[in-house]
Amino acid sequence: MTDFSKGLVAALASNLLFSMLFLYGTWMYPMTGTEVFAWRMVAMLAAICVLMGMSDGWKAAGQFVRETGRDWKRWFLIMLPTPVFASQLWLFVWSPVNGEGVNVAMGYFLFPLAMLACGRIWFKETLNRLQIVAVVSACLGVVWELVRSGAFSWATVWVFGTYPIYYLARRKLGVPALIGLTFDLLVIAPCALSCILTQTDTINLIASTPKLIGFIVLLGINSAVAMHLNLKASQLLPIAVFGMLSYLEPVLLFIISIAWLGEPLESGSLISYGFIWLGLSLMMVNGWLAMKRRVV
Repeated sequence: MTDFSKGLVAALASNLLFSMLFLYGTWMYPMTGTEVFAWRMVAMLAAICVLMGMSDGWKAAGQFVRETGRDWKRWFLIMLPTPVFASQLWLFVWSPVNGEGVNVAMGYFLFPLAMLACGRIWFKETLNRLQIVAVVSACLGVVWELVRSGAFSWATVWVFGTYPIYYLARRKLGVPALIGLTFDLLVIAPCALSCILTQTDTINLIASTPKLIGFIVLLGINSAVAMHLNLKASQLLPIAVFGMLSYLEPVLLFIISIAWLGEPLESGSLISYGFIWLGLSLMMVNGWLAMKRRVV
């Protein structure tokens, strides 16, 4: 297989695995979404530690720590977005079992467009005409939803309103993705474990329902492998292609929420989705044109 083919397979597989994580809350019933999130953090840290060992990640992490040294201001800025990341991971697991799956999917549809807008504001990146139209189209979708219903789901707003803060802050500070994820989990997982031991009764629940042990192990492996494949794809594929394939995840989340979880979709909201999907389509066209120009 060529590097492009390997990257394509890795990207598709990572999107499918990320979408599967959306369903663990239903598979691990009677655990609550918050309890599933806590176990995911613990299991994910264990799996990431193994992954770091297999890919010489600890060596790279050690080098990063030595280079940062005792620059406490830089360390503070590096870890400042960690609570945002933790809240996003919690919402991702909590939402499907609490009727917010469609709203979270909508947030992920808006996320790349929000990143584009934030890149323009924060990094002074220049947007071409297609990108400008894409952002305007998404904004029209948001405005229509506000006019139609008088409100916008807090879950949707939280995804596209705060996730860019995490990614752009880490990009600004030059933190490698896998290393940053490991640092995040080293902070989040102990807090999650403390919550499990002191605030929940899941230990007894697991003792009475042994199959949950298997799901916890799979939860960690699924999370780590999905992240590894996503990072691998980002290295093997042209940026334009990788960016286009990243739109597959919200599509899968939307389908799962409607077809599997049975969440309702109001007919009036289809206009909002239409504007947002138009914006994403223009982004994909822009990526395809950029890739074509590079090939030529």
